[in-house]
Amino acid sequence: MGIISFIGFTLLVAVIAYLATRNTDENTSDGYFLGGRSLTATVIAGSLLLTNLSTEQIVGLNGDAYKDGILVMAWETLAAIAIVITAVFLLPRYLKGGISTIPTFLERRFDSTTKAMTSGLFLTGYAVVLLPMVLFTGSKAISGMFDIPQLLGVSEWGAIWICVWGIGIIGSIYAIFGGLKAVAVSDTINAVGLLIGGLLIPVFGLIAISEDGSLLGGLTKLATEHPEKMNAVGSADSSIPFETIFTGMMLVQLFYWGSNQQIIQRALGAKNLAEGQKGLTIAAFIKILGPIIVVLPGIIAFHKYGEGMHTSDVYPTLVADVLPEVWIGFFAAVLFGAILSSFNSALNSCVTLYGVDIYKQFIDKQATDEVVVKNGKRFGVILAFFAMIIAPFLVYADSIFGYLQTVNGAYSVPILTVLVIGFLTKRVPALAAKAGVIFAFTIYVLYIILSDGFGIVTLHMLHMQAITCVLTIILMLVIGKLKPRATDYEQTYTEQVDVTPWKFVKPVGLVICLIVISTYFIFN
Repeated sequence: MGIISFIGFTLLVAVIAYLATRNTDENTSDGYFLGGRSLTATVIAGSLLLTNLSTEQIVGLNGDAYKDGILVMAWETLAAIAIVITAVFLLPRYLKGGISTIPTFLERRFDSTTKAMTSGLFLTGYAVVLLPMVLFTGSKAISGMFDIPQLLGVSEWGAIWICVWGIGIIGSIYAIFGGLKAVAVSDTINAVGLLIGGLLIPVFGLIAISEDGSLLGGLTKLATEHPEKMNAVGSADSSIPFETIFTGMMLVQLFYWGSNQQIIQRALGAKNLAEGQKGLTIAAFIKILGPIIVVLPGIIAFHKYGEGMHTSDVYPTLVADVLPEVWIGFFAAVLFGAILSSFNSALNSCVTLYGVDIYKQFIDKQATDEVVVKNGKRFGVILAFFAMIIAPFLVYADSIFGYLQTVNGAYSVPILTVLVIGFLTKRVPALAAKAGVIFAFTIYVLYIILSDGFGIVTLHMLHMQAITCVLTIILMLVIGKLKPRATDYEQTYTEQVDVTPWKFVKPVGLVICLIVISTYFIFN
């Protein structure tokens, strides 16, 4: 029954996505990479949430909550503030310039070499970290829910390989041959299912651990028996010390929601600025509720199973244990949709970055849109196979989400720093941008080697990201002072979309920020 409902729901989403995108011209850059600049608020919000809320988030963060408790909610709740900043400050500037990739803005602000360097960082980060991570956590979830080793008579290692390649091949077909609109439409459908299914896990979990079979009884048991797990303020030896919220945590959030190509590409495809801002604020509101889905089940699992589980096994085990069998197929289908979403969103972004920023710029400057899209697709196929080979070996990582955030800093800090300087200054030259990218990348990679490789440095990675950012900003400003641009940089309005802002974006954004801050008083 579970397998049948899984296959049925998955096929239904595929058919709806096909019908919704068959009239979009996928042979033009805007049509393939930005969905024809036609995305509305609900589609943007749904696609943003599902791209973000995938198995590396659900499996990884619940695993961290199992170890550290509710304090890991910072990864979710603080995201809402970053989304508000993106809606109010960054998106108007992106849409005014009519860009399809973040490196395109950096080319206009600095030069083509800066664009190539940042595109290369994006592609490296996606290929080595994000794509394999999505495939691995997705395979763990699907394998755990359907007990693939038992079903197919293979080892756990063999089941991971089978699931990785199954997810990878299907996701590649969506991303490479469907373009952004196919990804966004399927995301919107799956987002509704994932919110429903994701909320069912803590509901059934709390009922399972309560003595009277009620939600309140389960919450009371967690609060009374594990008070240390319900404190949002992290100590100095926790995975997220409280002070890191004011240093590297907001940098991570601003990069992810404001400049990460995989995420911001949805907003760049908005039909106008108002729709983009509405979509972002809807997503921000829902992110505040994120800990119910990606944190609470981990704490329930700690109460239910005690210590000793591997973090990547926590969530699949709880799902298989507390979810009624009739729901397993449906939830596996929407989780599969979430896995595909993150995988094909990242892959679509890689195809975009390669086609627009590398192939068109350095390989064939005279290439037509059709040629750019075709060669981007070829690159996507190669990248997908590379990720499918690497993914199974992530079984040796201790903390999935911790590993993801640590390694991400190698490309997020350089790109975010250069982008901020590009927006806030007018005379800092291209030389400063190139020096900043090289400096930030080198410093942070050395930190990873000296801390994780040799254990010499014990500084928290979020503090290190903040330090790297500040040092890079200083370096770029000094170069800007010594060798400034000859003229001020002025952004031009390309008139590709209407950039009239949504009149409620600032008051709604303020309410969202106040709600986020209040959660820390509630769980202190």
